Amino acid sequence: MEFPARARPDMGRVLKWSLGLTVAFVALEIAAGLEARSLALLSDAGHNFTDALALLLAWFGYYVAQRPADEIKTYGYHRAGVLAAFVNALVLLALAAYIFYESYRRWLAPQPVHEITMLVVAGLGLVVNLVIMHGLASERRRDLNIRGAWAHMLGDALGSVGILVGAVVIRWTGWHRVDPLLSALIGLLIVWTAWDIVRESLNILLEGLPRGLKLEDVVQALREIPGVLDVHDVHIWSLGSTTHALSCHVVIEDVPPSESEGLLRRLNQVLAERFMICHTTIQFEHVACPGCTMPNHRERSFSATC
Repeated sequence: MEFPARARPDMGRVLKWSLGLTVAFVALEIAAGLEARSLALLSDAGHNFTDALALLLAWFGYYVAQRPADEIKTYGYHRAGVLAAFVNALVLLALAAYIFYESYRRWLAPQPVHEITMLVVAGLGLVVNLVIMHGLASERRRDLNIRGAWAHMLGDALGSVGILVGAVVIRWTGWHRVDPLLSALIGLLIVWTAWDIVRESLNILLEGLPRGLKLEDVVQALREIPGVLDVHDVHIWSLGSTTHALSCHVVIEDVPPSESEGLLRRLNQVLAERFMICHTTIQFEHVACPGCTMPNHRERSFSATC
């Protein structure tokens, strides 16, 4: 059975360099925002900070996922990154609320801003985001963790484009209310990103069905495997953002162990290749004949991990 390839060995370095570059730019953008008196720049610095958190979580998840399980953390350390994501998302919602408050104040009492500083810093921010996106692009389709970080950088690149447009509008029209308007839009972008993280992390912490999976699709795929009479007591949950687990009872005929082992391999192959479920616990229930409705008392359980 073939399983998905492991992440690039240098992805950890890419994430660390991306994190350092983003943090440095956040510090520069805060200083420039204070100098230019631009709430849009300060709001974008807050959004860039969310990108730094996303990169930190991606790196943390990448690092922790490689740690083996032990006698205390028998499932490993996948949930640590999920819990951190949940806490960070709540902080981001609080940050967005503050940005909305300041945007409202600036809308009522507009202040002049230095649009040239906005142009220079936003242009630099766009370059930084595009460079990081390029570094993460090769893994974003394979790794959900990396894909989330890449999506954060895409959102911030769009925010930088918005600030560039706003600076041009201020330069040519003198309408300074563009600055708080852009701040509110960036705040909405932060809320959209943070709310998605809250929903996903809560779903994982509450052991809900992984996003993108349908229980009936998994059950039907297992029932279609030759030798399977029925499937019930199916439970699917996530150990982390990219690691899914399943437990179920599979009703089969009363066959020798050698035949049931082949069936077990086919079950795990379908789960891994079609649904990316690699950690399984499958209990076989044997019946004396295909037409029987109740299994006998001979049951065997098997566990497998990719």
